Amino acid sequence: MGFYFLAIFVAMPIIEIAVFIQAGELIGLWPTIGVVILTAILGTTLMRAQGLQTLAKAQSQMDQGEMPIGAMFDGICILVAGVLLLTPGFVTDTMGFLLLVPPLRQLVGAKVIMKLVQSGNIRTSFSGGFSSRPGGQTGAGGSGGMGGQHPRGRGPIIDGDFEDVSGNGADDPANRSDTGTSDPQNPRNLPPRD
Repeated sequence: MGFYFLAIFVAMPIIEIAVFIQAGELIGLWPTIGVVILTAILGTTLMRAQGLQTLAKAQSQMDQGEMPIGAMFDGICILVAGVLLLTPGFVTDTMGFLLLVPPLRQLVGAKVIMKLVQSGNIRTSFSGGFSSRPGGQTGAGGSGGMGGQHPRGRGPIIDGDFEDVSGNGADDPANRSDTGTSDPQNPRNLPPRD
């Protein structure tokens, strides 16, 4: 992975210089500089507008109790696009503008996630069950946000009992009375209800 970054770091300036020379020969020096400045201004304006939209989307998802993973990835792409657009050059500007196209960002995000899942660096889990939705609707599936977990106070309540099956229950200090003997009236020592 480090080799790829080194190759890009060395090759990108060479490619940009070659494109600058070709553009300078084709349209002249000052129009080339003007185009570079214009793309930086236009890119910064687009980056700001999309960044604010992404921030609003992330805040609304968090208000609904959902993890804004897609909005976070969009924010990272917009940040990288801004850096690329502010870097003088036609190739970096093109890559920056491409990252500002939402369908292309979604495609890149899907590819990155699939690559991470295949490499084993990320694990996904999907949980079923019932999810509470605003308005009193309930439905199956793990769409309740936060990986299928429900915020406190929402969703089904599961009541249960437990029993210590390790055989060490009588030795537990919580099961002893002041005399050091096991207390049969302690709720922890009651047999399970049927």
